[in-house]
Amino acid sequence: MAKTTTRHLLVVEDDKGLQSQLRWAFDGYEVAIAGDRSEAITALRRFEPGVVLLDLGLPPDPGGVTEGLATLREVLSLAPETKVIVVTGDNDRANAVKAIAGGAWDFHQKPADAELLSMLVDRAYHVYALERENLRLQKASENMPLRDIIAVSPEMLKVCRTVEKIAPTDITTLLLGASGTGKERFARALHELSPRAGKRMVAINCAAIPENLLESELFGYEKGAFTGANQQTIGKIEYANEGTLFLDEIGDLPLELQAKLLRFLQERVVERIGGRKEIPVDVRIVCATHQNLEEQMREGRFREDLYYRISEMTIKIPALKDRTGDTAVLAKAFLSRFTAELGNGGRSFDSSALEALERYTWPGNVRELESRVKRAAIMADGPQVTAEDLELDTQSTEDALPLNLRQVRDAAERGAIIRAMGHAGDNVSEAAALLGVTRPTLYTLLEKYGLK
Repeated sequence: MAKTTTRHLLVVEDDKGLQSQLRWAFDGYEVAIAGDRSEAITALRRFEPGVVLLDLGLPPDPGGVTEGLATLREVLSLAPETKVIVVTGDNDRANAVKAIAGGAWDFHQKPADAELLSMLVDRAYHVYALERENLRLQKASENMPLRDIIAVSPEMLKVCRTVEKIAPTDITTLLLGASGTGKERFARALHELSPRAGKRMVAINCAAIPENLLESELFGYEKGAFTGANQQTIGKIEYANEGTLFLDEIGDLPLELQAKLLRFLQERVVERIGGRKEIPVDVRIVCATHQNLEEQMREGRFREDLYYRISEMTIKIPALKDRTGDTAVLAKAFLSRFTAELGNGGRSFDSSALEALERYTWPGNVRELESRVKRAAIMADGPQVTAEDLELDTQSTEDALPLNLRQVRDAAERGAIIRAMGHAGDNVSEAAALLGVTRPTLYTLLEKYGLK
């Protein structure tokens, strides 16, 4: 089971008795104690706490608030996202207000009430965690290789680099991948990164339109060409002129239409049904299928000459189970989006859910992941989504592994590092904690496996 990330709390208090009392008052936190500003800043740098509980009366001015307010300013300058709860003397509301104006998150007046302080700390840490996750997702979104495509795995980054290279050209592209892997998103990326981005991208699903209607959809028809043809209608190919035509599920295109599409690809002209005029069309063609076209060619169900026309460039999109580290990153992005839409933001996955997400084989790929997360976001009762909420059957057979122990160890180590970095949102400290190693060790491993 995944290791839970440690929650750090820094208590800045010079009273030894109160230090001892507060050290054990906060369940679920690793508490660091500091007696003055210098110790507080050292502990802040070392532990990077989410919440700081700060007594304003610190030496060398224990009777005043000068040193406490100076500590507050320095803490917030070094870690502006940290939530600081100040503790003030009895009936010292004026200094509490001054601290809030200086950036403190909340205040508590002495005498210290452990139960109330614990509640304040929990609430502050919850807000801190939410803000960090928000920031991480925004940063992840900005750093994604292509718009609307979330990927951190080496397998998908290679695909993204290929798309970026060929997008400015007019090369006819064939996207291969199982259902739900995101073929249409990559087709859209090819269009949006091309010089044709300002023109239309027209998509047609060859498997969704009845065979007797597909020809007229693609090529259009003249008035009176057949019963019901009451007006001239241009086809999708002609409509996409100067833009991009995306032919999804090209493997389902009937043989008769394959010949007509081949002629268009060769001559770049279309004839509407019932027409005699050849109409030139300038369009970039992107095709996609989940089927094995080479097998279909051997069986005589797909033309070999058409295959070579549409596959000037072939891009194979890996299944989700083969995308190292992407599952957790995608799931977190989906959960953030759905909880925001549902108005119950702030939910996260617990360790059992993250483990289940990693172990499941995802036969429906990203589309199935999105549906599962959406349902879990609706059905979850508490602030965390559990494995039970996801309703995943994680029983699966082991993948074949090499027999060489060094290769097995290296592959497992590299995969664990990528998954941990994904879980931790690229935060090295959190990833090191998940892996049970020190930060320097993790930096060495990132360098070793080319993951920096």
